[in-house]
Amino acid sequence: MAEQQQQQRLREKLERQALEAMLGTYSKLLDKSDLQAVLAERLQSEKCELQNISPTLDRVPDETLLEQGTQIHIHQQVELRELYQKRGHLAQSMIELNSKLQQKDREIQTNEAKMVEYHKRIKKLETECRELRNNLQELERANHTLKNEYNTLQITFSTLEESLQKMADENHELITRWITEKAQDTNKLTVEKEKHDSPGSDNMRNESLAQEVSQMRIRHQEELTELHKKRGELAQNVIDLNSQLQQKDREIHANEAKMLEYEKQIQQLQVECQDLRNNLQDLGQANQTLKDEYDALQITFNALEEKLRKTSDENRELITRWMAEKAQEANRLNAENDKDTWRRQAKLKKELAEAAKEPLNIDPDDDIEVLGEEGPDTGSETSPVRGTNRTSRRTSQASGLLDSITNIFGKRSPTFHGITTEATECRTGPCSEMRLPNTALHVFDAHDGEVNSVKFSPASRVVVTGGTDRKVKLWEVSLGKCELKGSLTGSNAGITSLEFDSTGAYLLAASNDFASRIWTVDDSRLRHTLTGHSGKVLSAKFLLDNARIVSGSHDRTLKLWDLSRKICIKTVFAGSSCNDIVCTDQCVMSGHFDKKIRFWDIRTESIVREMELQGRVTSLDLSPERSELLTCSRDDLLKIIDLRTNVIRQTFSTQGFKCGSDWTRVTFSPDGKFVAAGSSDGVLYIWNVESGKVERSLGKHHSSSINAVAWSPSGEFVISADKGNRAVLWSEL
Repeated sequence: MAEQQQQQRLREKLERQALEAMLGTYSKLLDKSDLQAVLAERLQSEKCELQNISPTLDRVPDETLLEQGTQIHIHQQVELRELYQKRGHLAQSMIELNSKLQQKDREIQTNEAKMVEYHKRIKKLETECRELRNNLQELERANHTLKNEYNTLQITFSTLEESLQKMADENHELITRWITEKAQDTNKLTVEKEKHDSPGSDNMRNESLAQEVSQMRIRHQEELTELHKKRGELAQNVIDLNSQLQQKDREIHANEAKMLEYEKQIQQLQVECQDLRNNLQDLGQANQTLKDEYDALQITFNALEEKLRKTSDENRELITRWMAEKAQEANRLNAENDKDTWRRQAKLKKELAEAAKEPLNIDPDDDIEVLGEEGPDTGSETSPVRGTNRTSRRTSQASGLLDSITNIFGKRSPTFHGITTEATECRTGPCSEMRLPNTALHVFDAHDGEVNSVKFSPASRVVVTGGTDRKVKLWEVSLGKCELKGSLTGSNAGITSLEFDSTGAYLLAASNDFASRIWTVDDSRLRHTLTGHSGKVLSAKFLLDNARIVSGSHDRTLKLWDLSRKICIKTVFAGSSCNDIVCTDQCVMSGHFDKKIRFWDIRTESIVREMELQGRVTSLDLSPERSELLTCSRDDLLKIIDLRTNVIRQTFSTQGFKCGSDWTRVTFSPDGKFVAAGSSDGVLYIWNVESGKVERSLGKHHSSSINAVAWSPSGEFVISADKGNRAVLWSEL
């Protein structure tokens, strides 16, 4: 016990030292004066460079100016990337510190639970000790009573023995007296017989003497019988008293054995109580130490958080000033370029005018075509075009520089910038090529581990998959096959949910590292990382305006995020782990571990109503008209809820279908006439919405439980992914 306590203290000491070292590192990382100095130095150096460049614009060729602008652009990109890396390290450090605080909080709660348990055990042992002491006292009182009774019996026995001895002596004395009297009577009879010789008188005397002797004999016989009777009674009393004494002796020995056993138990309980008190005291000290450390860490965390907030505000202000000054310098550079271009044009015009005034000596014999006056004018019009092209190149270079800076800081609007060719295509109707799949077109290994989510792009040409290998992969659907187009990285844990925005330009992913991330599809760049949940994020969806998203987490909260400001604007405590989310114009619907579906009003940010199912909710999906809600739960049932009447319109089930996990995803078809879901035995089921009957059951290609199903918006393809690493593309042939 002592060695374990010593090892525990040594471990806590090492953890405290590690925490102090980590906090020192955090303080260095959060030193805002260094960041301000670096940014100020960068601003000053950029000003000096631009001031040094501007006076020499007349002398520097266009290629050199372009090269210098490119170098400055690359240098700025590198520095800004380093700045964002530092901010990322800082955010990661804050996350680690937060997890450390949570771990300490859990240790404190565990110690408090142990202390409560020890208190209960001590109270129980004290109660048992009191009961044992009471029993011991009762036994002592009973033993004392038995001892008193035993002493009384001893005295009675001694009295009876004395009485018996006395009676025996009296009996012996009586017998002796009787013998003596009998001898005396015999002597008297003999003397009287000798004195009286007459026969008549002798007979009379003999008869009287015989009667007296017989009476005396009878009396003596009665007395002897009475004495023997008393002697027998006394002997029986002695035997009874001896048996009682033996029984009392046995009871006394048994009570003494019980008293010894109770004393041993009391000693053991006292030792155990003392050990528990010592453990309780040690736990109290350790708990107090942990509380002090927790308070210190909380204070440090709050200070660091405040420092980080101030530093972030100052960084944003400095970056805004920096970008404004860059824009001013770029405008001044463009103005200098325009002046240079104008001077060159004026110089060229002047040279052309002088050349036009000079006479030309033409030999009549030469076969030369003489140009009219419009020739110089044409030439004079050509050069300004070239100058203008050079000016436009410089302007586009400066504009590209500003656009690059803007892209690095993620200031692009999610609805107006970075839209791919796929996103700008005019989408046909949702079921222009509606097909009910019956054949597996392509079976492929999507990830290195379990595949948790799959989603088609709005134009149905790209499908994305997310798995436990922390990657999001983009697949191009071409000629009935899925060809790998690229991978999106940046997540620190497995992907749980995927969602395109309405344009298809942005991809939102939720992951098990307590964060949600947004990438641009065209360049595969990570744009936003939204952290704030204290548990794994199980679902995240865009609202219809594409400027906000909603995320649901295992920490039993829902968060509303503003992408323009990259902040959480609202946190709602749902009371249960959120497994999936869908959104309409003004409502968010969330499915939870406690078997409930909650309907949230975005405007009031409150629960409008709740609906309870028979099993844990694993998936939600909206019909194309957004008037019906498809649900899947762990009771192996799919249900369609009419959102207008709030009643269950249809229920789907079949023999063999089982929901394989708490995050099994189901989907509507693009025309809303069918629903698709994967079973734990690797079979894909498709039901008819109107009849509620199974239209297709597709198997033989998945070897494990199907986690997710997606139907392409064009209605042509269905894709399913399982707990292994396999995905299957289905269609109708």
